[in-house]
Amino acid sequence: MRLLAIVVALLAFTAAPLAAEDAGRLIEYERVPAAGLPDQRLTIWLPLGYDAVSGRYPVLYMHDGHNLFDVAKSNFNKIWAADTAMLAAAASGEVEPHIIIGIWAPGQNRYRQYLPRSAYDAAAGSLRTQMDAAANGTVVSDRYLDWIAGPLKTWVDAAFRTRPGRDDTAIVGSSMGGLMSCYAFLERPEVFGRAGCVSSHWPAVDPRVVEGESERVKALWDGWFAARLGQPDGRRVWMDHGTATLDAYYAPYQQVVDARFAAAGWQRGRDWESRVYEGAEHEENAWAARLPEIFGWLLAKDRNVAR
Repeated sequence: MRLLAIVVALLAFTAAPLAAEDAGRLIEYERVPAAGLPDQRLTIWLPLGYDAVSGRYPVLYMHDGHNLFDVAKSNFNKIWAADTAMLAAAASGEVEPHIIIGIWAPGQNRYRQYLPRSAYDAAAGSLRTQMDAAANGTVVSDRYLDWIAGPLKTWVDAAFRTRPGRDDTAIVGSSMGGLMSCYAFLERPEVFGRAGCVSSHWPAVDPRVVEGESERVKALWDGWFAARLGQPDGRRVWMDHGTATLDAYYAPYQQVVDARFAAAGWQRGRDWESRVYEGAEHEENAWAARLPEIFGWLLAKDRNVAR
C-alpha cells in the first residue's frame, strides 16, 4: 500500500515542459518525495517522435540530472548533452532511442546518496574515517537504489510508454555517479541490464589522502565485485577514465576491477568494456565528447557482437 501511495503521488505531479523541439521533449518534476531521502528532482527526455507514435521505448536512468541537458541549470556551465548523444547514437541505426530519466543530485547530500552502501560497510581504518567525514551523515545510497528500482521505476513504467524489462533498462553516471551505477548494476541485476560507470571515483575520497592505502582500496573493490558480479547472463557494463586532473588517479584501481571481470569469465568487448581517454579531464565536456561512443556500445541492439 505504501508503494502504491507513492506511485499515485508521483502520477499526480504536474510536469513542467522545458522544450518541445526537433531534438525531443524535456519535462521537469521539481519536487519528488522519496522515502528516507532528500526530495528528488527529475528532468526527463522523451525521444524525437515519442508523441507521434505509439511504440514503447527502453529507458536510461542517469545521475546528476542537472548536468545532462541545460547549461543554464548545470553546476559548472557545461553539460553532458545527453539528448544530443542519444540522437547521434540512434542515427547510427545500432541503438534504439531511449527515454532518459535524469535524476538531479541533492546538493550537499550527493556524496552520501551516491557512495555504495555495501562498499562503505566493507571499508575500514582511515578509509572508513574519510568516508564518514565526506558523507557528513548517514550513507543513504541503499535507500536511493531502493527508490530508483522501486517507486521511481514503477512510476516511470506507468507514466510513459516503456519497455520495463531488465534488458531495456540501463543506468549511467560519472565520478561518484559512476560508483552508484556499478552499485545499482551489482545489487539489482534483475532490474538493470546495462550500466555505464564513467570516470568512476574508485578512491571514494580524496585520492591524495588514501595514496598510502591504495592496496587496501584495491582490495575493497576487488572483493566487492567478486562477491556480486556473477555471470554476464546477457548484461553489459561500460567503464572508462581519462588521464588528467582527478582521472589521473584512477588507472591502478580500474585495472584491478578489469582483472576481476576477466577472472569472472566476462568477455571483454561483448559483456564489458574499459577504455582510457588520453588527456581527458574529469569534467562534463570530456564526458560529453565520448557519450555517443558510450551509448553506441552500451545500448547497442545486438549484445552478442564485440565492437
